[in-house]
Amino acid sequence: MIISKKLTITASLLGVMALGIAATMPQQAPPPKAQNLKVLPKNISHKDLDHIMDKWAASLGVHCNFCHARNEQTNKMDFASDAKPEKETARYMLRMEQKINKKFFKAGKDSLGMVMEAGINCNTCHHGTAHPELKVPERQHGPGGPPPGGAGTPPPPPSN
Repeated sequence: MIISKKLTITASLLGVMALGIAATMPQQAPPPKAQNLKVLPKNISHKDLDHIMDKWAASLGVHCNFCHARNEQTNKMDFASDAKPEKETARYMLRMEQKINKKFFKAGKDSLGMVMEAGINCNTCHHGTAHPELKVPERQHGPGGPPPGGAGTPPPPPSN
């Protein structure tokens, strides 16, 4: 009976210790959500990804559903889906932006391997609109206008 009591107490103490150890062990992170990243770095943090998406949305004056499709079964945004062509256009535009910044503004890469911001970004052309408009400046005369005598006329000789 004494041996049985000792065994029960020992087993109970071992169980409590096992629960205590399990409770203090670091929990595994939940599996990452499918992101379908093709241009952005695969190891980008959720915070950095949200920051980039917020900048793009503001630069184009749009919301998430401009590029991302809604899952009809769950009635939630399906960020991994490529159902909308605007998402591929955004990838194309990011590649273009990175090439321009690297070639003409000598932008290096950051710790994630992305070309760092430099000379241009989405807002450079979009100015808060989803589809940028071509704006041709009005023809000016006077300061900043054509040279005296019209275009193609040589300037007058210097007076002495």
